[in-house]
Order: sequence, then structure tokens, then C-alpha cells
Amino acid sequence: MRKASIYVALVLLAAVSVVPFLWMLATSLKHGPDIYTKVPNLLPLDKRTGEWAATLDNYAYVLDVGGLGDAFVNSVWVCAILVPAKLLIDALAAYAFARIPFPGRDKLFVIMLGGMMVPAITLLVPRIHVTQSLGMFDSGWGLIVPNIASVLDIFLLRQFFLSLPGELEEAALIDGAGRMQIFWRIVLPLSKPVLAVVTITSFLFHWNDLVWPLLVTNDPELYTLPLALQQLVASPDGGRAYYIMAGATLAVLPVIGVLLVFQRRILQGIAFTGLKS
Repeated sequence: MRKASIYVALVLLAAVSVVPFLWMLATSLKHGPDIYTKVPNLLPLDKRTGEWAATLDNYAYVLDVGGLGDAFVNSVWVCAILVPAKLLIDALAAYAFARIPFPGRDKLFVIMLGGMMVPAITLLVPRIHVTQSLGMFDSGWGLIVPNIASVLDIFLLRQFFLSLPGELEEAALIDGAGRMQIFWRIVLPLSKPVLAVVTITSFLFHWNDLVWPLLVTNDPELYTLPLALQQLVASPDGGRAYYIMAGATLAVLPVIGVLLVFQRRILQGIAFTGLKS
């Protein structure tokens, strides 16, 4: 009886989570008049005849007139460049903090962790100033370079690297391998779970990031998907419910796909991260 109650509770929780997404998808496929009905209807049906009346015109509008097509491409290339570069830099820094002894290593690491306690909103003004000083304001590089490292990711990777057996590196050093060889051939292959977690969380954050693109871009051709979606909502015609839902569906589907494909890696990485301090 207890087991059945747990299953029922899990099904209810899953329904609460899934129904809003299904409603968003259904609304994005409806004609304008079919949205406003006395009895809520999940399926895209004609409210007068009750027949199936799904349409893709809403997606055509937001992709073309609403500008979400170009914004989608911008988000893809920003994440395609930023996420791998960020993962490489964070992994190198984490390996240095975990395995390479150098003067002031632990103190520097504590200072970095202390920086995490500073609210991110307070750092926006100096970040914008530095971006302008480097000539990257209102450019693609301005979307990428200021976000190319993360203290939190360095911390997670360092904790995982510390949990790896040190004997493997000692044996490699005795055989004549250098630090970079050990990093590429031993550490990274053994760190796939935590690397997957960092990669996915970085992708989700930057794919959904609105604040930074809003602050550093003025050119509509550089707008990322969240920023273009905000502009769509603010426009007179684009602010209609079916257009908003079509744009939101375009923004959410890649995220859902990534989570479904890599959910096992996420759980495995979370389970292994931080086992040794």
C-alpha cells in the first residue's frame, strides 16, 4: 500500500510538471480564436466545429517577423563556442588547484570561493566597463569572453579531481608523462560524469541568459533567443498568446532534449562530485 501511494504521488508530481509544457505546445499550435473557449481544451481544435485545427503559422511568424530565427542561430553559436571554451579553462584551473602544488595555491582558492559570496548583480557594472574597455561591447565576443570562466564550475571540477586516485598520476609521472599528458589522457577520461554535469549546466544557463545579452548588445542582429523573445512579447502583434507560446516552445525544446539525453550523466556526476575535499 505504501509503495502504491508513492507511485501515485510521483505520477501526480509528474503531471503537475508536464501539463504546463503540454499546454504551451498546444497553445502554440492553435489559431487565435480557438484559444479563448468557455471550457479549457488542451488539444488544438476548432472551437466551432470541434475538428482538429493545428497550425504552424505561429512558428512561421515568430521565426520570420518576430526575429526568433536569427536569434535562435545566435544562441546556438554562442553556446557552441562558449560552453567548450569555458569547460576547458575551468578544467585546467581545477586541475591546477587539485593536483599541482604552487605557492599560495590554497589561499588563492579560498579567495576565489569568497568571490562567490558577492552577489552577481553587483559585478555587472565593472564587467560592462571592462567589456567596453576591451572593445567587445555590442559584439559577439562581448557575449562570450566575459562568461568564459566560472568559479562554481572550477570548484565542482576540483572536488572531483581530488577524488581520483593519486597513484595513477604518480605512475604516469614515473613513466615520463608530463602534466598536460596526464590531464588529457588520464584525468579527463576518468572525469566524464562531472564534465557532463558542468557542460549541461553551463549550456542551460547561457541558453536561458537574458540579463547579460540585454546589457551588452544593442544590435538586433546579435540578439540571443531570450532577448528576442522578450522583444516579441513587448511588440504589439507579437504579444499575443499563441505567438508567445510558439516562441517559448522554440526556447524550451532544446533544453528538454538535452536533459532527456543526458539525465543519467547529470545524476551520475552529482553523485560522484564532492566525495573528497
